Amino acid sequence: MSSVVNSPIYVLVVSLVAQCAAVYVGDFLRRRGRPLTEGERKDFDTVQAAALTLLALIIGFSFSMAVTRYDQRKNYEEAEANAIGTAYARADLLPAKGAKDVRELLKRYLDQRILFYLTRDEQQIDHINSETRTLQADLWSTASQAASTQPTPLTALAVAGMNDVLNAQGYTQAAWWNRIPIAAWAMMGLIAISCNFLVGYGERRQGAPLLLVLPLIISIPLFLIGDIDSPRGGIIRVFPQNLMSLSQSLKVP
Repeated sequence: MSSVVNSPIYVLVVSLVAQCAAVYVGDFLRRRGRPLTEGERKDFDTVQAAALTLLALIIGFSFSMAVTRYDQRKNYEEAEANAIGTAYARADLLPAKGAKDVRELLKRYLDQRILFYLTRDEQQIDHINSETRTLQADLWSTASQAASTQPTPLTALAVAGMNDVLNAQGYTQAAWWNRIPIAAWAMMGLIAISCNFLVGYGERRQGAPLLLVLPLIISIPLFLIGDIDSPRGGIIRVFPQNLMSLSQSLKVP
């Protein structure tokens, strides 16, 4: 299930196939069984309307959850760029040798953070994460050693800025892990399948092409939710505009 929700195309295909199957199974059982009486039809229409309303609410809530997580990833990208820029500026507060080393490490670290946002290759992501951890250890070691040789409130401010850089990366990673739960996807899928089954079972005409309309209408927002909620697999992704702008400004002599 997790591999499906990580790819919006899989969400679209699986949801469309499952819902089409459900609606035609409902239509098949209706044609094989006895017709609904007038009283049963009223009760059935009430249940069907309630199920469709519940599905619409759950899709709306899930879409809101996906957009909130997307906005969170965007905000942390901006915060990370600000933290790196601040740490780079505060490097002037360290002794000359330490300041130079910190700046070089921050430039390399910034390149890795940009790659983190741009790449889709899982193996490359593992390499980026490994390089990021190594650079974080080097940054902290270099900054703390430089500050220890000249322990003043100003050097402490530079170390605090480096701490913000490390924390910003942790917040970003947590935001990328914060996805719509699998249980929520499963509940949406089951309700969507149930609604399509009810629509097929309640259809009054034989083999109506309209049976395909509801699966398509439901699959499109599910695809959009999956796309927004997928940090790497979707079309709608967080572009590291702030990090790239900072990288270009640091390269200017």
